[in-house]
Parts: sequence; structure tokens; C-alpha cells
Amino acid sequence: MTILKAKNIREMEKNERLRTLTDLREELMMLYSMQTGGGLSDNPAKAKQLKKQIARVLTVMNEKDLEDIEYED
Repeated sequence: MTILKAKNIREMEKNERLRTLTDLREELMMLYSMQTGGGLSDNPAKAKQLKKQIARVLTVMNEKDLEDIEYED
């Protein structure tokens, strides 16, 4: 898992951002299922990092949507 920067996310195409968001959410769900199953996590802060990355992707997506709306007016 690499840390995504907002700059890198902004350079992505819309489909690539959606794919990245889906991948991050799936990874977070897998992490949660492993933790609830009694497994030990090798990196306890990974869930927090994943949540932050999901928030970054969603923020950039919302920014792009707002830019599209402003250009339509």
C-alpha cells in the first residue's frame, strides 16, 4: 500500500479514482474482517491510514465535481 497524495489523486482520471476508492474500501473491509476474526494485525495503524486515504480520494472527487458544476454555469 502506497500513500496517496492529493496531488497524485488530482492527476488521475475519474475512472482511476473510482477504482482506487473501491480498492481502498475493499482493503479496509478485509482488514476489519481479519481483526474481528481474532487475527492479529501486523500494523495496527493501517486502518487509520486507509480511512485517511479514502477521505483524500473522496475530497478530490468532490472538488472535481464542484469544478464541473461551476463550468456548466
